[in-house]
Amino acid sequence: MRTLFYSYIFTALPWILIVIIMIDVDTRRAIQRRTHLYAVPHARTERAALPVIYAVTPTYTRDVQKAELTRLSNTFRQVPSFHWIVVEDSQARTELVSRFLARAGLRHTHLHAATLLRYKRPRSPRGTEQRNAALHWLRGNRSRNDSGVVFFADDDNTYSLELFEEMRWTRHVSVWPVGLVGGRRYERPLVENGTVVGWYTGWGAGRPFPIDMAGFAVNLQVVLANPKALFKRHGSKPGMQESDFLRQITTVRDLEPKASNCTRVSESHHGPLLLCGPFGPETIMGNFPTARTIAESFRTDPNSVKMRHNHPQSSLQRTSGIPD
Repeated sequence: MRTLFYSYIFTALPWILIVIIMIDVDTRRAIQRRTHLYAVPHARTERAALPVIYAVTPTYTRDVQKAELTRLSNTFRQVPSFHWIVVEDSQARTELVSRFLARAGLRHTHLHAATLLRYKRPRSPRGTEQRNAALHWLRGNRSRNDSGVVFFADDDNTYSLELFEEMRWTRHVSVWPVGLVGGRRYERPLVENGTVVGWYTGWGAGRPFPIDMAGFAVNLQVVLANPKALFKRHGSKPGMQESDFLRQITTVRDLEPKASNCTRVSESHHGPLLLCGPFGPETIMGNFPTARTIAESFRTDPNSVKMRHNHPQSSLQRTSGIPD
């Protein structure tokens, strides 16, 4: 009798252990689910409170188009509260870009605006119609209740993630240095006591705003409050797209310098370029100078342009290459 009893015990023991293990696993999963339900809304609340960054990217069909957009999307995907406005230079949205954006994992808007053939000459500004299409979309789909910042992210640029968190809090119009542009290793606003007083630039120093398209961001409410502010096609000289737009919405003295008072390069045009500047002719591939090197070069390079009465004084000669 005792032997039969022990045989029942040993037969049932494995099943008892299995039941205990299953109960323990279910208990742990329930705890994890409860924690997840409380953690996710909190994270969403923090993210929803952030001003949205609206990145406007004009693009056109070419061999490297998908590669350029892939590089940008890999960066943008790491930025919270982000909205990508991609505008194709075409009569209709292409299947390639539509498929790409559907798989990119980003909140996005896909537009198209064709550039007339007569404006596709080598010295004509690029991306004008596409950027204006994005501005029209923002004005038609966003209101005074929406917080955010707009910047123009051409598909041939490379960005540091730090830049996005700085530009996000732009109150009016913010500016920062850009690398590998204008025939120089970098260009930047000159800042004294937190105010922009001039420009270090390699091209068109006489412009009202000698800045690259990639070097500024605009608060969304400024865009909405100035419905006539657009990039000009008629009456705009080559290289004046940025200045023609910015002087419709701000003055130089009101610019907000970012990136450690514009001494840190957080963005550049990518690819090997032959450059001339304070460091001499050389081929650069994203090897940016340090803030100390930048500051030292400004003290010794006579090509830094300071303004008098908000008008830049030009001491630079024209170099090859025309900005957008």
